[in-house]
Amino acid sequence: MLTVQDLCVARGGVAVLEGLGFTLSPGKVLILRGPNGAGKTTLLRTLAGLQPALEGQVQADPETVTYSGHADGLKATLTVAENLAFWASVHGQTTIEPAIVAMNLLALRDRRAADVSAGQKRRLGLARLMVTGRKVWLMDEPTVSLDAASVALFGAMLRAHLGQGGAAIVATHIDLGLPEAEVLDLTPFRARQKRQGAFDEAFA
Repeated sequence: MLTVQDLCVARGGVAVLEGLGFTLSPGKVLILRGPNGAGKTTLLRTLAGLQPALEGQVQADPETVTYSGHADGLKATLTVAENLAFWASVHGQTTIEPAIVAMNLLALRDRRAADVSAGQKRRLGLARLMVTGRKVWLMDEPTVSLDAASVALFGAMLRAHLGQGGAAIVATHIDLGLPEAEVLDLTPFRARQKRQGAFDEAFA
């Protein structure tokens, strides 16, 4: 579903990771680990096609990939259900009910996104992944603002996605309860020389 070969990625035009290579198969989840500043977000943005690599290749059908970053991608004046319906329509999908149920949003479906808590916004932002219909989920610290019960909901949603032939790459410091997950520590791949690129993702 996604193959990376000899990848070098940059932040602010300066190489931060190099020599990365891996394959993501259906039903598999890859957990990215490393200290703050190691390049987890930069790698995810590169895999999502939001910025180019300095070197190497990312092989994936862009129509199969979706990215969930630190922002939840919500429209404050729309209700929970309207937000999900909007993103479903963007991706040519029509069904939002499974996402509402999966992230326990039924009681909030008619409430404006502006009027729900930070944790509820996060649950809504994660539910948005389900309505894209895309098979490869790239997630950057998805459990921020979530309590233990909501983390469990997210874990169940992710396991269901994997069980349906989906795949995921997740940057997280917590245990998601996925014993089958593979862990990729980015520390050995930190760039040894500060190579410059012409592109600055700040303008992406």
